[in-house]
Amino acid sequence: MTAFDKHQVACFRFVRCDFAVDTGVARLVYAFDQGPEMVETITVPGAPFVLEPERAAAVQRALQLLHLIAGVSYYKAAVPDTVTIDGYRIDAATAALVETVYLNGLGEFAYRNGLDLRGRFRLPVQGEQVAAPTLGLRSHALVAIGGGKDSLVSIEALRRAGIEETVTWIGGSQLIRACAERTGLPTLNLSRALAPELFELNRQGAWNGHIPVTAVNSAIMVLVALLQGADQVVFSNERSASYGSQIPGTGEVNHQWSKGWAFEQAFGNHVQRYVAADLQYYSLLRPMSELAVARQFTKTDFYDAHFSSCNRNFHILGERPVNRWCGVCPKCHFVFLALAPFMSKARLVRIFGRNLLDDLDQAGGFDALLEFQDHKPFECVGEGTESRAAMATLATRADWKEDALVKRFCNEILPQLDASELALEPLLELQGEHRIPAALWEHVRADFTA
Repeated sequence: MTAFDKHQVACFRFVRCDFAVDTGVARLVYAFDQGPEMVETITVPGAPFVLEPERAAAVQRALQLLHLIAGVSYYKAAVPDTVTIDGYRIDAATAALVETVYLNGLGEFAYRNGLDLRGRFRLPVQGEQVAAPTLGLRSHALVAIGGGKDSLVSIEALRRAGIEETVTWIGGSQLIRACAERTGLPTLNLSRALAPELFELNRQGAWNGHIPVTAVNSAIMVLVALLQGADQVVFSNERSASYGSQIPGTGEVNHQWSKGWAFEQAFGNHVQRYVAADLQYYSLLRPMSELAVARQFTKTDFYDAHFSSCNRNFHILGERPVNRWCGVCPKCHFVFLALAPFMSKARLVRIFGRNLLDDLDQAGGFDALLEFQDHKPFECVGEGTESRAAMATLATRADWKEDALVKRFCNEILPQLDASELALEPLLELQGEHRIPAALWEHVRADFTA
């Protein structure tokens, strides 16, 4: 294999995709105009799958959508100007959706690499739009779990609402498995294997960086829901996910764009219109802020010893983390701060193993969350408004106000803020657009405001 030169690549190809009902393996094949084919595989337990013709056709539509969205991992290696689809034709609506995912989902990638992707990724439109049929899917939710507080809040809310659910995750994390098993509900573990050639391209200097992984996972779970005959795919993205980092001279760059409302609305609508009319994709937590989710989570301690939102567990420490919280990353900082107003100090310190707000060495990390002298981190954390309100609340609490970072906030940051914007209660209200089915929304709205 000749050395990979990203600047010499002229074309990215969506070569083909297929799904074997006898093995449950989906194959997504990609290539550049130079170099070998790159084959990604998704393995779905439960094979063999027996599909009547109409559902088989919907599976094929979902497979092609997954092929297009998952290609973002490979396209980004060279970001060429020309893109082709070799094995099938797509319509204008599909092209528009996928182009939006690539442009916005690669926003942080483009910013960090100094690239301008506007108008660069364009898909060939050759097919006609055909409305999706109603398949008669059973009432059942596949609920994505990532091991953190948010998905556990959704899982328990769906349980209380009487929705049959299967707790679903992608990959081999033992931490997520333990959390999923703690729910006592049926579980489904999906496998995703990236093409090994991609890692070789990265070693040879390919463009690399953050991708919209929630978009990929959403497309995987839509495919799996159709194979399972389930009518709901449920994520746990709150309204704060729609708010990105405000970069001076650049504008907004949202690390978690595919967790935001714009993606959920576009993707969910597309699935219902063109894949399966009775397959509903939604986030159960969309009307909630991160702080509202945190408050809901603290109502039970059932998961205190099992959950973790620390991304370092999934990237550095491997499948068996020594500690579920590293205590120094933005996720650890934010979850600690978000839970603090609603949880006893003793319980919170027991979860994390230490008091993160009594460590001056971590001032810079918390400053970024507060958007004080820094922008919001490129992480899945809440808005600066939420962090400021949480910190201001702790400053009024006798058990917190003497801690080093709370005291620093009072002395150095609080005088520069507008006191009228630091109230906690308005941030806990349910508000904003969502795709939650109407009957379920009435139930969870009462549940979350109880």
